[in-house]
Amino acid sequence: MSTAATQPAEPSTSAPPVIRAAVIGGGLMGHGIAQVLALGGVHVAVHDVDPAVLGDVPRRVADNLQALGHDRDAISRISLAGTLGDALVDVDWVFEAAPERLELKQELFATLDHAAPAHAVLATNTSVMSIAEIASRARGRHRIIGTHWWNPPFQMPLVEVVQAPETDPEVVARTMTFLTALGKTPVHVKRDVPGFVGNRLQHALWREAFNLVDDGVCDAETIDTVVKSGFGLRMPILGPIENADLIGLDLTLDIHEYILPRLDPPSQPSPGLRARVHAGNLGMKTGTGFRDWTPTAADSLRGSLRAYLARASREGRR
Repeated sequence: MSTAATQPAEPSTSAPPVIRAAVIGGGLMGHGIAQVLALGGVHVAVHDVDPAVLGDVPRRVADNLQALGHDRDAISRISLAGTLGDALVDVDWVFEAAPERLELKQELFATLDHAAPAHAVLATNTSVMSIAEIASRARGRHRIIGTHWWNPPFQMPLVEVVQAPETDPEVVARTMTFLTALGKTPVHVKRDVPGFVGNRLQHALWREAFNLVDDGVCDAETIDTVVKSGFGLRMPILGPIENADLIGLDLTLDIHEYILPRLDPPSQPSPGLRARVHAGNLGMKTGTGFRDWTPTAADSLRGSLRAYLARASREGRR
């Protein structure tokens, strides 16, 4: 009998594969995305149609790295590509950070799909546009995905990973894994709706803020003070769904029954909220609401909120 199978395997001496990416657009978001990739060990080629913008990428990244105390050697993994073709050589990932013009992005992704290696994931950094619309002129729509980075991308952890109807689920999983390895906080947006999650929430708040000023209810400074010194102060610890579960979905429904028809435009409480209340799933006090809660998890969140607000109060008195 051969003993080969019982022999210990020789340790691998091969270097890990080099991951290569292209960032298309070197401006506000593009240079920051390139910085994150380079810090994560990725070799990044940046392309921009404006030579001045492209040439300024190394300085902007170097300034960021110095200000944040990060490894300045990361900049050695960033190269500047004068042409789109040069940027796409042997890449595994393409992150588009071009201006928010649909026609431009549609043309760009049709070109990227034709020119980039077949295995490469093609990601758009649009903040509001439909991924399906952006991908509509490309043939390989299965590999096109939304990755909405928040500004500044090297400091904001969130990246919304937006799945279009024709995006391959394996591309979604691959993207989530890659962004997590880069130290980001990716979330899977399962439906390709304009504005995704973050901007739909943010701009609903802005819409109501502008209406309150327009209607003479208060001035602009009051709006900002109410948010920063009121409910906004809790948000680093307590998200809106957590807050509703904490106060109780029955109370939330009572509030919505009164206030939502009086907003502009008027609306009605969420069907999902009504269904949960009618089923007796009222949040933390029943163990289930929009989310599931053990007594330990509920107490932990309450304690974290108290501690956070106590720290904020002490710092505010300094």
